Amino acid sequence: MATKDTGGGQQRANRSSEEVEEAEVEANESSDLKDRKAKLDDDVDAVLDDIDEILESDAESFVRSYVQKGGQ
Repeated sequence: MATKDTGGGQQRANRSSEEVEEAEVEANESSDLKDRKAKLDDDVDAVLDDIDEILESDAESFVRSYVQKGGQ
């Protein structure tokens, strides 16, 4: 019985190199995403710190601005 050579070995090698390239691209994108997330986290933390400072210095007037008056 004769066997048919379909060149499957070569295709597997191509797939492997493509998978490696895809993994490298994903790793680079992952690194970029991590950098963006870290920057956004820092920005959010800064905003929350500003809010905390305002509330610490003037919390009473902040709360009073939300208290309902009369029939409101």
